[in-house]
Amino acid sequence: MFEGGGFGVGVTVTELHVEPWPVELLPPGVTDRPTRLGEMMPADARTDAEIAVELQRIQQMEARLAAYTAELIAELASRRPDSGDRQIGEPGAASPDWAPGPGREAAPGVSEFFADELALVLNCSRTAATKLADGAAMLTERLPETWAALADGLLDWPRARALAAELLEPARDLEPDVIAQVEAAVLPRARALSITRLQAAVRSELLRHDAAAADRRRRQAERAADVVVRPARDGMAELSVFLPAPLAAAIRETVDPYAGMAKRDGDPRPIGQLRAGVLGDLVLRPWDDTRPPVTAHLAVLAPLGALASGASGHDACAVAHFPAHAAGSAHTSPTGCQEHEAAAVDGQPITVAQLRDLLEQLDAFCPGGLQAPAGGSLNIALVDPGTGALRAIVTRSELERLVRRGCPEHPGGPCRCPVVDGPPPVDRYVPTPAQRRFVTTRDRTCRHPGCRNGAAWADLDHVVPHSLGGNTACENLCCLCRSHHRLKTHAAGWRFVMTADRVLAVTTPSGVTRTTRPPGVHVSAGPPGTHPFDDDTPPF
Repeated sequence: MFEGGGFGVGVTVTELHVEPWPVELLPPGVTDRPTRLGEMMPADARTDAEIAVELQRIQQMEARLAAYTAELIAELASRRPDSGDRQIGEPGAASPDWAPGPGREAAPGVSEFFADELALVLNCSRTAATKLADGAAMLTERLPETWAALADGLLDWPRARALAAELLEPARDLEPDVIAQVEAAVLPRARALSITRLQAAVRSELLRHDAAAADRRRRQAERAADVVVRPARDGMAELSVFLPAPLAAAIRETVDPYAGMAKRDGDPRPIGQLRAGVLGDLVLRPWDDTRPPVTAHLAVLAPLGALASGASGHDACAVAHFPAHAAGSAHTSPTGCQEHEAAAVDGQPITVAQLRDLLEQLDAFCPGGLQAPAGGSLNIALVDPGTGALRAIVTRSELERLVRRGCPEHPGGPCRCPVVDGPPPVDRYVPTPAQRRFVTTRDRTCRHPGCRNGAAWADLDHVVPHSLGGNTACENLCCLCRSHHRLKTHAAGWRFVMTADRVLAVTTPSGVTRTTRPPGVHVSAGPPGTHPFDDDTPPF
């Protein structure tokens, strides 16, 4: 119930005695039906905050019911062993050459006909019933902690289902202790991750715990690559391509810049329609060489692990590729880290000697020297290893110039003077190019909870509006896609607050607060009553 009384949705257990009301005693015009929840608890009688709380309560009840459903399905499956099925070679058995196909296999030890029974019980397809049976077995037998969180209403059903589905196929050839280790690593942060990022976290943990098995599954999946066309309404169709992720990313990163060029040249069509047209041209007219070249913009994540002690380190550098047309500027990076404290790493300044050491590490990491590709660009993001915060961004030429110049105050001698830092505030509304480069590198995507739109397409928004005295400074700027920028600016009742460690808290008109942080920044305790959302952890 709500504080102070009232009624709310809950789950209770009671003995059922269904005694239908005699039809002849019903008043004229009254239908014999169950009382609807909305009739007992009118939605229009609740405040915005009460509606938000009730929706969250319903989500918890759905989780508990989903856990109970999994228990019921698993119990029914245990009563349908495969010992009664016809074995291969016996009359009535399936052909040895017959394969049920993906998503249609019976669970080990369960009758091949159980899914047919469950499909009729639930009035769903056999494929859907098989997925339900597999998920129930996975949760109750292989993921007991996930099932417990679901049963207690601590984890919602979509996330529990996604976690179980992601581990279903790997579990067929992995030891139970590996599955348990993956569950233990992912479950504590599952509630704070979107479904997509939860799936990615599971895959990352699988790779970390059993790389050989992950590679076997990858090679097997690559053999299933295909191109499928499905008809859609209104004269449209879906072209579906199942292929390795790096190839898919390369295709998208080639299509996007050409679509962006067309948009900047004044093409009024939606960007999605332009992408579809570009893809068609690239496939159907590969000989067309009139297009400007597409190149890569690189961002290098450089953890400054050696800076805390001043010693030489050998931190690996992560390199990511972001295609854009050759005339463009680099406007996205893989680091997504944030600024922490001006001109200090663990309390120490970034000095010339440390930058010289970093330059040597970069060249050792990339034989022949790390350079920007032809027509592209190279940014080096300097990251505080203690906090994960982005400290500064330099190009290769800027890094070399700083090393050659040395400290202006102590030429030719060792010192601890800072020589590089994040871009300073400016006394104007429009951010500088250096600020845009820094903030898009720090945020990586739109900062609104749950949004994955890339920073390259985002607006730089003043968290405290410039018209209300907000500074044009990196600590007051964040990336918001155009849709969420409009929401923040024009939608009534929304509140955006960014803390000193760049955690963005977004509060809805109904009083629910979600927080996001730049990818890679170490988690710290947030304000009471807030809920993290979509927090990334390395690798990015």
